[in-house]
Amino acid sequence: MKPMRALLASSLLASSLLLAGQVSAKTLVYCSEANPETFNPAIGIADSTMDAAAKTIFNRLVEFKPGTTEVGPALAESWDVSPDGKTYTFHLRHGVKFQTNEHFTPSREFNADDVLYTFNRQRDANNPYHKLGGGNYEYFNALGMGTLIDKIDKVDDYTVRFTLTAANVTFLPGIALDYLSILSLEQTEKMVAAGTPELIDSAPVGTGPFILQAYVPDSQVRYAANKDYWRGAPKIDTLVFAVTPEPTARVERLKANECQVAAPPPPSAVAELKTDPDITVLDLKGQNIGVLGFNVEHKPLDDVRVRMALAKAVDRKAIVDAVYAGAGTIAGSVVPPVQLGAVTDAGIDFDPDGAKKLLKEAGHESDLKISLWAMPVSRPYNPNAKRMAEMIQADWAKIGVKAEIVSFEWGEYLKRTAAGEQDAYLLGGSSDNGDPDNMLSYLLSCDGVKGGSNRSRWCNQDFEKLLQQGRVTADLKQRADIYAKAQAILKVEVPVAPIAHSVVAIPIRKSVLNYVLDPFGRQNFSAVDMAE
Repeated sequence: MKPMRALLASSLLASSLLLAGQVSAKTLVYCSEANPETFNPAIGIADSTMDAAAKTIFNRLVEFKPGTTEVGPALAESWDVSPDGKTYTFHLRHGVKFQTNEHFTPSREFNADDVLYTFNRQRDANNPYHKLGGGNYEYFNALGMGTLIDKIDKVDDYTVRFTLTAANVTFLPGIALDYLSILSLEQTEKMVAAGTPELIDSAPVGTGPFILQAYVPDSQVRYAANKDYWRGAPKIDTLVFAVTPEPTARVERLKANECQVAAPPPPSAVAELKTDPDITVLDLKGQNIGVLGFNVEHKPLDDVRVRMALAKAVDRKAIVDAVYAGAGTIAGSVVPPVQLGAVTDAGIDFDPDGAKKLLKEAGHESDLKISLWAMPVSRPYNPNAKRMAEMIQADWAKIGVKAEIVSFEWGEYLKRTAAGEQDAYLLGGSSDNGDPDNMLSYLLSCDGVKGGSNRSRWCNQDFEKLLQQGRVTADLKQRADIYAKAQAILKVEVPVAPIAHSVVAIPIRKSVLNYVLDPFGRQNFSAVDMAE
């Protein structure tokens, strides 16, 4: 992605004054944890991207109602479902305007062409725009949208019909996910014709509440309110994402009123923040998972005995105590405990002696050397990957395994792990819709191997069949049984070792009004106001 350096000079001075504390009544600063990888949600995967792009610049056909997991209307006012559950007809909202920026002025309003473009660009390798931005649609592929959607028809300018290959209970919440934010076909056509296709990703226009103004990597993203927003103009005039990777620095900036909302602080700082009379800490039992993953395409991690040994050698309780500091629980599964069908025993209890026996059995009693990749940023599911990696490194040393800790800049880390360069890795995710299929499919499906989201590169056909059954089964008890069976396979195969589920804390200053805590830990400032 090429940053919009041409837009920076005029805003940088104003922004530096802003962050020094000269904040107007209708400006909100959010201390974010990382740079966005891109401003195009279709090709992004990180929460930092979805917060900075999908939730600010764009909308989806349907969206989760604020603070809930219930799907409601958005760019589609309503929809009809056929009796067999295979056909969804969406009736689109009239009068929705795309944004304008210095590179592009729309000549028409949002319509069905934009919906078809958004979906067909991702699902059809022959689409003329499929290869833009690298052509890697990790979410779309991992969650099986390509095989689920049989065809999409434009009935008229404001009616779109989706025909599925089979009835699927995850379809509606699936299209509410951020990566299916509706893009402007007209902007794409004009940027490609002008020879500047990179602007689709670095200077996009959407239908959302805020218009992207400037981006300074490793510093800030700046937005202006979209006065023509179809839900009504935001109450704040300016939104700034102040990129602050260091969690303790976010705490200090929040206390100094340099930002009014912050990404999760270090767990050790939460108690102190709760005593600050100017700050409210909102707690969320996170629908997330932090994992230690194993790339099964790299020897000797293709041997399940080695994977099991490495998993059993890790003292997860010590990690939860040290890294999560009371704001996490040992994970029994990739599926968060509040979700349907979650199991409580991952089968990897701390057992160094057992780990040594497994390594000896596998022929690696003392010669095993592997790379252990650690994220460079704090995430809700892993507040300190470097510290976790160091603890795992020490645990593995006790069983004769030498681990080299490797890290890269966040975007590079995601790119390289998606390509499968790593041996073992630390990552995880937050649920997008509260359904167990979301996490299981994204992290571990066979489609995810091709798309890059399955960084363990593990593809198991029995597991895959269960995922497919879960998607077409409406009965909740039956679905719970299906996902329990899927997790039983993970327990035996160990493509990942579940480490912890975290409690997510979002601190906000009391001057922030109408902030709604998202059940998935995402940030949405469209309805937020600031006290005068």
